[in-house]
Amino acid sequence: MPYHRYRPFHERVRVPVTDRSWPSARLERAPLWAPVDLRDGNQALAEPMDTPRKRRFFDLLTATGFKEIEVGYPSASRTDFDFVRHLTASGAVPDDVTPVVFTPARPELIDRTFEAIEGMPRAVVHLYIATSPVWRETVLGRDRAGIRRTVRHAAERMARRARGDAVRFQFSPETFNLTEPDFVLELCDDLTRLWDASPDRPVTLNLPATVEIATPNVYADQIEYVHRNLARRDAVILSVHPHNDRGTGVACAELAVLAGAQRVEGCLFGNGERTGNVDLVTLALNLYAQGVDPMIDLSDLDAVRDAVVECNRLPVHPRHPYAGELVHTAFSGTHQDAIGKGLARHARNAAELGVPEAEAPWSVPYLPIDPADVGRSYEAVIRVNSQSGKGGVAYLLRTRHGLDLPARMRPDFSRVVQEAADDDGRELTASALYALFRDTYLAEEPLKPSEFEDAGTVPELLAALAGRGVDAEVVELAEDGTDAFAECRVGAAVAWGAAEGAGAAVRAVLAAVNRACR
Repeated sequence: MPYHRYRPFHERVRVPVTDRSWPSARLERAPLWAPVDLRDGNQALAEPMDTPRKRRFFDLLTATGFKEIEVGYPSASRTDFDFVRHLTASGAVPDDVTPVVFTPARPELIDRTFEAIEGMPRAVVHLYIATSPVWRETVLGRDRAGIRRTVRHAAERMARRARGDAVRFQFSPETFNLTEPDFVLELCDDLTRLWDASPDRPVTLNLPATVEIATPNVYADQIEYVHRNLARRDAVILSVHPHNDRGTGVACAELAVLAGAQRVEGCLFGNGERTGNVDLVTLALNLYAQGVDPMIDLSDLDAVRDAVVECNRLPVHPRHPYAGELVHTAFSGTHQDAIGKGLARHARNAAELGVPEAEAPWSVPYLPIDPADVGRSYEAVIRVNSQSGKGGVAYLLRTRHGLDLPARMRPDFSRVVQEAADDDGRELTASALYALFRDTYLAEEPLKPSEFEDAGTVPELLAALAGRGVDAEVVELAEDGTDAFAECRVGAAVAWGAAEGAGAAVRAVLAAVNRACR
């Protein structure tokens, strides 16, 4: 592969931070979240959302608790313009939510954007322009001075169009992570001065990793440099917009917040152009797993995922962090055993503390968060196939069918299950496991229970068997409510049997003897 065609990041952009402080910082609070699904995410869809789909998505975002939502690019299409007007006319925007609209630095498109938000009680107008050398030279045909003039003229026009305090401003130097740091500061300081940014009416400066070019620590250094050197830092909401071209969008966002960013733009489940925008769900639940309030409600995560899938018409991968159908599921036997023991210990700890299990401190192997906290049941935590072990099999029988197998019986049934799974090649459901258990251990041949109705106790049954020339010994007998499990030896053969209901102990011994005699 011709790797020599590509330049490393340090040959493309200089990062002046040397005495970085972000490595020793900690994530102790959630940033301001700004979902961009209705604009940036929508631009990446093969079938862009119409107004009904956009409205459903908007309602989902507000119900989940997002307070600032980018709702569209009104000058880009009639559909986007009409949706922004729909939000105003329908009164759909809650009092505590601020819509954001996106505009390039072109006079006629700025005017169209302000027409779209006419009548909105509050809004943020988001101005952007590409600023890095390759975009300036290849796409825009302007030098630094030309970009600066364009941005200033656009910002002045926005200031004239804004009405009082109802409209705040946002600026993105697109391709920030490939732009000279001094030029970024020059543009940003010009705008905070022109827009008269203040702590009471801050300007949002959004610094995108438009196309990832380096490891996340480099992006953190870039953010820390701007954070330290902005002229009106207390009048700025410093925002980031990581993409996922190198697969490290989440790490970029987290390190950027450590480096001084206060706000994160992204999409639910990471939709977006190319490899997508940073995934706000993963970021939020990463905080949650560290004991930090994410400030959004993902307690019914499946419902959120299903709504997003319907609106985007894109699937969410089954191994997607937190939200995938299989992320809380263990097939491996060793994992199942650890999870089963962890859940049992969690239940004991909750009882000892005198609190419900849902309120007890969580520490279960292989499960970073309690699936129940995001609306998942425990039914999907342990599933059985040919890779599974005795712990998982026993867990499913106990939790789904109330059968608590003795420890010595579990390896025996596990071998039966593995053989069945190997033969079939597919997952065994809890119902299939129960049917296999009954078929294996509730044996009624060749000695029929009806032939020993007078044997009301186990010693009486053993005596009756001896009278028929069957020398049987009970190795272990376990009773659990109305269920009984027996291990018996007949000659050199040892086997397990089971029974349910009245007289279960006697019938379990007889079932074990039947299996040993085969």
